[in-house]
Amino acid sequence: MSPGRQGFRYFALTCVAAGLTSAFAASPVFAGESADASVDADAVARESWRSFMTQNPASEDGCFQATYPSYLWEKVQCKVAEHPRFHPVARKFQNLEVTGNGNDFVAQATGLISKASGTFPTVTGVKTESSVGVAAFGGGGILGPNEFSLQINSNFTGTTAACQGHSGCTVWQQFVYAPDFATEGEAAVFIESWLINFGSSSCPRGFESDGEGDCVINSAFTAAPDEPITALGSLTLSGSATSGGNDVVVFSNGTTAFSLSAKDSVVDIAQVWTQAEFNVVGNAGGSRANFNKGSSVTVKLALTDGSSSAPTCIADDGTTGETNNLTLHTCSTAGGSTPSIQFTESD
Repeated sequence: MSPGRQGFRYFALTCVAAGLTSAFAASPVFAGESADASVDADAVARESWRSFMTQNPASEDGCFQATYPSYLWEKVQCKVAEHPRFHPVARKFQNLEVTGNGNDFVAQATGLISKASGTFPTVTGVKTESSVGVAAFGGGGILGPNEFSLQINSNFTGTTAACQGHSGCTVWQQFVYAPDFATEGEAAVFIESWLINFGSSSCPRGFESDGEGDCVINSAFTAAPDEPITALGSLTLSGSATSGGNDVVVFSNGTTAFSLSAKDSVVDIAQVWTQAEFNVVGNAGGSRANFNKGSSVTVKLALTDGSSSAPTCIADDGTTGETNNLTLHTCSTAGGSTPSIQFTESD
């Protein structure tokens, strides 16, 4: 679909949304109501907008941006990192003082996952965060204050044609928001795809070797703002995969949405995506996000898997190597129109 036709598709919705927003702004406060009613109405309108943009990404390849209250995805220039940073697979070293690197909650779907959406419903006490290097991963990553990444990660237990018949090879995909990824002061929204245990053979064209027998490739990225950790409660990330179609990552900071769409055929993850992990962790290179004492973050991961059944919440799992210093608490599940898992982590 051309950009012009996408504009036509959302034109009526844009007008309706603008009208509702204007109506909220112009409505008087009724007797017995507080002035906060208009603030609540605007918050509801923005959440509805964010949800709609997440569920209805642009259908063609490329990079896109949309600003509230418009429902129009505007095509923007994609960027490519000259020296991309990678977010490595978990190495399972034992350190129960951190979350991530195989010590996380993972949602096990009833069927194949076509979309996973991550939010932070409640964030309290978060004032500072700093990404630090981890010796087991060589101390790498994008380090320092307000350096973190949001990740939705698939399982890496399935093989597809992308493995080219290599014995033991499986595919893995990450949907990522990463500040300072290619340029200081600018975040990136992109997809990172892996061939795990591809072996000693040369990686397929476009992929790079991680030196551990795996091959990795980053998509182009959509530029987004570097958000401070204090904005965590307003940040959302979603990833979707369509067999024979496109995979899409959408990041929103509450008032603007940023998306990247690329072919699923890079690793064909849609054919084997059955588990999903979502969290806020260190920024690349196996780094750790250290939060201030007193931080508490509630994490929610909703799935679209063709079922209304609640997913299973699996403990001591996850695929990303990045971590945070928070302690996991009980995980709960819910079914219905948006099957999900939810848990709190705190320090």
